[in-house]
Amino acid sequence: MTPRVDEVCYRDAYARRLEARVLEVAASDGPPLVVLDATAFYPGGGGQPSDRGVILRSADGRSWTVRSARRMGGEIVHELEAPEDGELPQAGDVVAVDVEWARRYALMRTHTALHALCGVVWRDYGALVTGGNMEPGAGRMDFEFERMSGELVGEIEAKVNEELRLARDVRVNVLPRAEAFATPDLIRTKVNLLPEGIEQIRTIEIVGLDLQADGGTHVANTREVGGIRVTGYESKGRINKRIRLQLVDPEG
Repeated sequence: MTPRVDEVCYRDAYARRLEARVLEVAASDGPPLVVLDATAFYPGGGGQPSDRGVILRSADGRSWTVRSARRMGGEIVHELEAPEDGELPQAGDVVAVDVEWARRYALMRTHTALHALCGVVWRDYGALVTGGNMEPGAGRMDFEFERMSGELVGEIEAKVNEELRLARDVRVNVLPRAEAFATPDLIRTKVNLLPEGIEQIRTIEIVGLDLQADGGTHVANTREVGGIRVTGYESKGRINKRIRLQLVDPEG
């Protein structure tokens, strides 16, 4: 069955503005929720926050702030800031969907940097991921390390920056579940978080470095990340160590 909603972010992370039609509007308890027949908003997941932005009605230019997006009932819904006058978009309205691009692009760069970190840590130290989170321009990953030191973290930072400088392409693929799970080392998390019902697995590959099952948005090449600086590390348990990083722009 063809989905009602064209979820553009999963095939084109650079789509920031598109035209859509309002399918549903819910305005009972809580913030107004809107479902569109197409959206560029990422609904959050895997440690990556959802997008923000606006939708603008084509007929009169009326705009509404989208403060978050999330998946509900299998579809992406847009949570609006309630307008003071109470006017909401209506089913059938044609609107422009406009993602807050600077924030989205910072998240794309950050997410790709974290994958480069995972690739280096897995390749050179064999440590599994136990958790992670991010915000625009900064993030953290937890790994199954017994010991952590400033010397080790400095070594990891240098290796990650070298990989980013190599300008590796970043590719998105969708694989049948059986094929994906036959790929060695595809699942890098300590616990496999992919539900049994998912038959198509989306993967992100940093060519020559990293391949993981992942649903987030990423840049097309590691040169877009710039660089990273490790801003801290800490122990979160006997074999659970956290590394924090922030982005460093190419010019410094």
